[in-house]
Amino acid sequence: MPESSIVVRPQPMESSTYTASSRLQAAGLRPAIALFEEAARVVPLPTPPQPIGIADYGAATGYNSLLPIGAAIPILRARTRPDHAILVAHTDVAHNDFTAMFTTLTEDPDSYLATNAATYATAVGRSFYAQILPSDSIALGWSSWAIHWLSRLPMPVGDHVHVSYSADDAVRRAYARQAAEDWHEFVAYRGRELAPGGRLVVLTLALEDDGGSGFKGVFDALVALLDELVGEGVLTAGEARRMTVPTVGRAEKDFLAPFAPSGRFENLSIEHLELFNAEDRFWTQYQTDRDAQSFGASWAAFLRAAVFPTLAAMLDDGTSDARATQFLERLEAGMAARLAAAPEQVSIPLAKLVLEKRRASA
Repeated sequence: MPESSIVVRPQPMESSTYTASSRLQAAGLRPAIALFEEAARVVPLPTPPQPIGIADYGAATGYNSLLPIGAAIPILRARTRPDHAILVAHTDVAHNDFTAMFTTLTEDPDSYLATNAATYATAVGRSFYAQILPSDSIALGWSSWAIHWLSRLPMPVGDHVHVSYSADDAVRRAYARQAAEDWHEFVAYRGRELAPGGRLVVLTLALEDDGGSGFKGVFDALVALLDELVGEGVLTAGEARRMTVPTVGRAEKDFLAPFAPSGRFENLSIEHLELFNAEDRFWTQYQTDRDAQSFGASWAAFLRAAVFPTLAAMLDDGTSDARATQFLERLEAGMAARLAAAPEQVSIPLAKLVLEKRRASA
């Protein structure tokens, strides 16, 4: 299967499962939401009737956008008149399940649309590695659990499913180059889209002190399971070798690189940068109930939604492969069993950043 046909930014195959498993991702949202609320208190607001623009970069099904945007809107409302329009643009790649996203916005009790008049939601089906919104139009930007997905797959990892645990220096260099390019482009285009004084809050994967991207026990179990499926004839050895999770964590120096040496890039500067370890909520629950089966099943459901569709796209005939459904079922069942057999806390290193655009008068 040509690498150019591999889906990198994933589309969840089962949106209800994705939304449920996104509750693990919510573990890192709280500290980033506090930054988003502070940004809402200080960003300049346009004069009505120009709407206040909020952008959600990498929306997926919208679940990880509800709480931050819902928290920011009342703060913005307190700073302007009640009928000042707020326009929220949820962006993601074209194959994202926007039907599921709008269902979330319509039906979820946490939706910001339920309690806010003069608030409007729209969607943009384009990659955020290009400019996708008008220049100087966005007061507030939000991106969570999205920018760690590479824009393209440089090459299969081959000796693992994740580059941070590969022993191949050439592969590691190729992924580092792609990660640097993607972060550079993401920041550059947000510098155009943010209004002067606007702010963007980003939550994404970071690196551990030893250079790993976390999730090691999970990824090691996945490698062992893929080898098992090859032995059973579910996969070919070639398919297994090219199955890669094309995500990257970044170190502090990687986030700072586009801004060197002046501290500014495309009129943006980093106002806040912090690396931290997020809670493994499935482990926390296991510590309470000692239910290993539930621990394994929870992690397997998360992986089925967030990772397995990307691996299925690497079958010989992609997601249309006749084995795709069986492959997903075997992956989920196999990972649930392996993780339940030896429960351990999963390391989830994250970074939270606030980027600010220079005001017009600065």
